[in-house]
Amino acid sequence: MSYNKLNITSKKSGNRVGRGISAGQGKTAGRGTKGQKARTGFSLRPGFEGGQNPLMQRFPKLRGFKSFKTKPEVVQISDLDNFGVNIDNFTLAEAGLISSPYVKVKLIANGEVTKKHTVSLQAASATAEAAVKKAGGEFKQVPRIGEPKKTDTKSK
Repeated sequence: MSYNKLNITSKKSGNRVGRGISAGQGKTAGRGTKGQKARTGFSLRPGFEGGQNPLMQRFPKLRGFKSFKTKPEVVQISDLDNFGVNIDNFTLAEAGLISSPYVKVKLIANGEVTKKHTVSLQAASATAEAAVKKAGGEFKQVPRIGEPKKTDTKSK
């Protein structure tokens, strides 16, 4: 089939565009009567609800919304001097500073470090990292250690 051999029998008649009040789009042109939205140049950012908390900000606050992001447990640099040279999750868990060696841990700058330490944790603030390096130590960012799989001891 070629374009020039198409058989088009009828053309749809064009709609008559009315003018004035009775035509449906005249006078206010579908903008209602007065108000901010009726003016030329009107624009509001997407989602703005006149000062009411917008839907996209309201949604996470509703029932059923829960953040699955695990918050890190915090260790201060002043606590580091109580340990040996190598500090990691297992060292801190044994000392009771964190609940488990399998949680995410962040080192924050609160206090001073006087000894040289090699700190291997998941995160640290910039000032805490600088304080550890200033004392002659080093900070290594390591991924969080997953909990070991529990073996099923029940016999079937």
